[in-house]
Amino acid sequence: MPRGLSRADHEKLRRFVIEAARLLHDRHCEDIVLLDVRDLSHVCDYVLIATGTSDRQMKSVADELEDLGDEHENPCFRSNKDTGVTWIVIDFIDLVAHLFEPNQRAYYDLEALWSDAPRLQWEREG
Repeated sequence: MPRGLSRADHEKLRRFVIEAARLLHDRHCEDIVLLDVRDLSHVCDYVLIATGTSDRQMKSVADELEDLGDEHENPCFRSNKDTGVTWIVIDFIDLVAHLFEPNQRAYYDLEALWSDAPRLQWEREG
């Protein structure tokens, strides 16, 4: 397992990142992508990318993500919001979540940056 995580710890982390993606879906974020970057990054294991529908929604979702991290024993290390709230980054060390407004997401195109990373299935069955 990367960075010395036990199998149990990695499964716990994986449950957290999947629940984070589901939270974004439940809060009406769009085009949610969860990437496994363990073999590509020395910084984190997973990258979560989503598009928000408004600055208010993005701020609210970011706060809820931080709460979810606390619940899963993955507290937020730091978060950053640009002044126009067009891009919010929430860093949980093993997971880095990016919430974008549509134009910023297209401009930075993180999916292209991590194009070699496998996408994780996070949608609920049924």
